[in-house]
Amino acid sequence: MSVAGSEINHAARALGRGELVAFATETVYGLGADARSDRAVARIFAAKARPRFNPLIVHVADLAAARQLGVFNDTALLLADALWPGALSLVVPKRQDAGLCALATAGLDTVALRVPAHETAQRLLNAAKMPVAAPSANPSGRLSPTSAAHVRDALADKVAVILDGGEAAIGVESTIIACESDPPRLLRAGGIARSDISAILGYQIGDGEADPAKPGAPGQLASHYAPRARLRLDALTAGAGEALLAFGRDAPAANGPARNLSPAGDLNEAAANLFRHLHDLDATGVSVIAVMPVPDSGLGEAINDRLRRAAAPREARGGSPKA
Repeated sequence: MSVAGSEINHAARALGRGELVAFATETVYGLGADARSDRAVARIFAAKARPRFNPLIVHVADLAAARQLGVFNDTALLLADALWPGALSLVVPKRQDAGLCALATAGLDTVALRVPAHETAQRLLNAAKMPVAAPSANPSGRLSPTSAAHVRDALADKVAVILDGGEAAIGVESTIIACESDPPRLLRAGGIARSDISAILGYQIGDGEADPAKPGAPGQLASHYAPRARLRLDALTAGAGEALLAFGRDAPAANGPARNLSPAGDLNEAAANLFRHLHDLDATGVSVIAVMPVPDSGLGEAINDRLRRAAAPREARGGSPKA
């Protein structure tokens, strides 16, 4: 779905005035603001009820723009050259003259940078000519939005412009890699599989340490990505009164609401459907969603990461998480 040029320009002007713009990316919809403005970025945190210790990803149009904001070592350049534009965010040391507001990076001396591939995001970034801080366009801790309708349902009164670029093709957030030192570390599984990144590096990338009380990147809070309903993981059937989120050809018959992430067992299809199906099942008003097991290979790692955080005890949120 192509967005009219007049809408792109309208959204770019809104960003210039310090307002919030929701826009399509290939992963999920982002909630964007001028990353140089404390006031504009504060609107993101207020709209999402997001804790201010949780840093944001800064979106730019290309690698050249990213290098004006962060210091790229050889590993970061290798990954950027191979995977940008795309579903990859790189955490690198922040340049002293980057001009980013401290709120966007939660006061850290690093910054998470991404060059999105989606046409709508690219056109907006080129028209706005500014770095755009953009977490997912949803209330903190809740299901990520993969359509403009999800954004309108959750944040319509808090957003100046919503750029409808159609359904998100990947459906889970970007993979985040820490590259401020060697060896690099995986901070969040996402739209590019660990195996693909390891193949580019020539060695298996390991995990970075995560401190939910002081995250170094988005998506590291213990409870996250959650529907209103409670999730019951590794379910083989749905119980009475439960909805079923199935996977694969051997899904059991369901007596209540049901969705199948991928009847063919395709993990790319499952990732694209994950949040959309959870939104649909949550809208039925059930109190529990039974979730069938999903293989942990490829994009299954990102799918299972989101499901585990969505199923975590709600009190672990400390009031308001989300990436």
